[in-house]
Amino acid sequence: MKTMKAIVCTNYGSSDVLKLKEVEKPIPKDNEVLVKILATTVTSGDCRVRGFKAPFLYKIPMRLFLGIRRPRKPILGTELSGVIEAVGKEVNRFKIGDQVYAFTGMRFGGHAEYVCLAADGMVAIKPVNTTFEEAASVLFGGTTALHFLRKGNIKSGKKILIYGASGAVGTSAVQLAKAFGAEVTGVCSTANIKLVKSLGADKVIDYTVEDFAQQENRYDLIFDAVGKTTKAKCKNALASNGTFLSVEGQGVAKELVEDLALLKKLIETGQVKSVIDRCYPLEQMSQAHLYVEKGHKKGNVVITVEHPKKI
Repeated sequence: MKTMKAIVCTNYGSSDVLKLKEVEKPIPKDNEVLVKILATTVTSGDCRVRGFKAPFLYKIPMRLFLGIRRPRKPILGTELSGVIEAVGKEVNRFKIGDQVYAFTGMRFGGHAEYVCLAADGMVAIKPVNTTFEEAASVLFGGTTALHFLRKGNIKSGKKILIYGASGAVGTSAVQLAKAFGAEVTGVCSTANIKLVKSLGADKVIDYTVEDFAQQENRYDLIFDAVGKTTKAKCKNALASNGTFLSVEGQGVAKELVEDLALLKKLIETGQVKSVIDRCYPLEQMSQAHLYVEKGHKKGNVVITVEHPKKI
């Protein structure tokens, strides 16, 4: 049996439950590709699953879905990039050596040296102008932002406010909203104003200094990209037919294969770029979780996966 290194979530709890272990290396099925992972990320979603932090109403169904006593899928990680090492006999979309990026969603599996993915699923050739670290860090935020912006009927000329504009979802939302032609206002802390402006926001509000909801501006869409405000608090800032959307408590973003192609196009044309705060090696996964849990990261936290060199 061939093995690989992986970070295994042995139980629900603090980051101490994450252990580096040798596990069985997966073998691709006829319709799958085997990806040698070179980079992955730690998202807020990974931290929620590991610590089992869910809104009260969702605790029981989420426990049933994720696992009663410990995660049913113990290798977390929802986005990754790497190189295809093997393909199933029915696969003709990819070949060995292709550089790809992929989003595994609730199937997880990214915090390891290898993963098998359905060839017709959320995997695509990565943008040519990105590093593996950059490519791995655009899918969670990008697909989530696209889902909610579409839900809010994004279109050219709309006035949009993005609350939490400096996080993984927020940095993607700012850039995508601009790419769709919207007028974008970002809300973030003092330390992140320069970053959010550099992403194309037309205006940036420092929430430590002023309350956007008490200003005269009205928005067609207010998107809470961090789940830290409410529709009630934002009511005065919404236009008469305005929409409030939040990543918290409004469902899971849809996974659309065509979104990988859209993100690739926008990245290669310079309309969207990756925002990376820190990089950690696989062995320091626990430290990466601790940092993400603080809630102050700028964009994304990346994990670099090193493989033993062949002699």
